[in-house]
Amino acid sequence: MNIVVCVKQVPDTEAQIKVKPDGSGIDEAGIKWVMNPYDEYGVEEALRLKEKLGGDVTIVSVGPARAMETIRTALAMGADKGIHIDDPALNDADAYTTATALAAAIKSIPHDIIFCGQRAIDDDSGQVGSVLAELLGIPQVTIVTKLEVEGSNIKATKPIEGAQLLIGSSLPCVVTAQKGLNEPRYASLPGIMKAKKKPVDIKNAAALGMTADVKAKVAKFVPPPARPPGKIVCGDDPAAKAAELAKLLREEAKVI
Repeated sequence: MNIVVCVKQVPDTEAQIKVKPDGSGIDEAGIKWVMNPYDEYGVEEALRLKEKLGGDVTIVSVGPARAMETIRTALAMGADKGIHIDDPALNDADAYTTATALAAAIKSIPHDIIFCGQRAIDDDSGQVGSVLAELLGIPQVTIVTKLEVEGSNIKATKPIEGAQLLIGSSLPCVVTAQKGLNEPRYASLPGIMKAKKKPVDIKNAAALGMTADVKAKVAKFVPPPARPPGKIVCGDDPAAKAAELAKLLREEAKVI
């Protein structure tokens, strides 16, 4: 089975995000970059299918030179090879342009099942997987928490309000992974050493036969307003303090 996993490098969830003074983006100084957590579920599921059914796992990522570290992380987990789409024109690309680049790379390789994270934790758009499936002309099953492969078909479970939905699809298809699908493994030391020798093909937009035509751009980044200072209700009488607190919550905070 030929399995492809699309991964994105994102800021660590513990990173302190600061907006540039001109609002053109975030200040990347001092940020630790990691694999998007939802993509980790896709990598793990791909590796489990490989271990069960055989085949190979190809990692595909769009991003600047630093994204190579995330590709190598997936290779250290057990993936076989990678494709790094590195082109300055694709930096900060919108979901459609990113999916177009991924589709151009994936069309050139065998693919039975393609995994994506259900969303990226930086822009939170949740669109790339669906657009990718549309561009490739194949089915998609999104936000999957359980997956079974039966020959040339899959059965996938996804949560809906108050229930679980079981969906069948033929292969090839795109699956977007949700938390609960599995528990991603850690890369072993031997895996890290082997990852350094695994092949990664670096391509730009021209090599993929595409034009980096970004459809949508962020006009400006604006940080959230600073929180007003908190208030402490002082006094020795608990009843009076409770009454004052209730008054503040009602008249100022307007939560009761």
